[in-house]
Amino acid sequence: MALNIQVFKTRALTALIFVAVMLAGLLWNQWSFFALFSLIHFGCWIEYQKLIALIDPAYKAISSVHRNIIMLLGWGLMLLNASPQLHIGRISLLGIGWYGVMLLTIVFCLNEIVLKKQLNLKVIGYSLLGLLYISVSWSFMLGLYNESITVLGVFDAKAWELPVILIASIWINDTMAYIVGSFIGKTPLSSISPKKTWEGTAGGAVLAIVVVTASCYFLFHIQNIKLLLIVSSTAAIVGTFGDLLESKLKRMAGVKDSGQIMPGHGGFLDRFDSLLLATPVAWVLIELFVAI
Repeated sequence: MALNIQVFKTRALTALIFVAVMLAGLLWNQWSFFALFSLIHFGCWIEYQKLIALIDPAYKAISSVHRNIIMLLGWGLMLLNASPQLHIGRISLLGIGWYGVMLLTIVFCLNEIVLKKQLNLKVIGYSLLGLLYISVSWSFMLGLYNESITVLGVFDAKAWELPVILIASIWINDTMAYIVGSFIGKTPLSSISPKKTWEGTAGGAVLAIVVVTASCYFLFHIQNIKLLLIVSSTAAIVGTFGDLLESKLKRMAGVKDSGQIMPGHGGFLDRFDSLLLATPVAWVLIELFVAI
């Protein structure tokens, strides 16, 4: 296949902008980290609602109140894991999260139970699944930020280390899986994503775990091998399932990409599908086996 120069330029420019925004949000300070994942949270929700509406036309009929309140409720769940140091005036984001979740839950229930003539449990179920799939996951990402201070013993200014290790592990795993699969991949991994192979998936996972663990240990002097193995292996294994889950949703919806926010690369869900599943699993495993 001949190289399309224009497509290549578009993809390259989009990738550079994406990396620059991600690095700025991840590394600048606590507020930039929070703002970055708040933006990603709402972007994922908008695309999720569009996909579900394509999968089940009944979801198209949800009111604007339902559509917006459920996203804000999810954001409130995120705030429950915000750093205690983040305040707006005298009120902490954590406090805003608690009051917001309670208030928005009441408003959502009133809208669905009292104001509507007919209760559609299936439609409500789709939105509740969205809370679990998107909002709870990004809440745990904020939790990983706080967890860095505990399990890595870093200062607040370096609390980004644990989230960055997880994200880097996923990117490295995807790259290694593609390279290995291109050379020796023969056995399709799943009908959901025919281009993925067992050889590429296994090879990418092994290489990602080795590369991430070795580089963090020798180059960045992170001595907790157990932690590094948990994070890198979770990214490689669970992240792959996250990719397949989003691919399944797109197949059911009959679309190639979840969105067009990043020309040549798709939407928010396309870029963060692996991270959505890997983040809560990594947090739970760290709490069980690493955190004091």
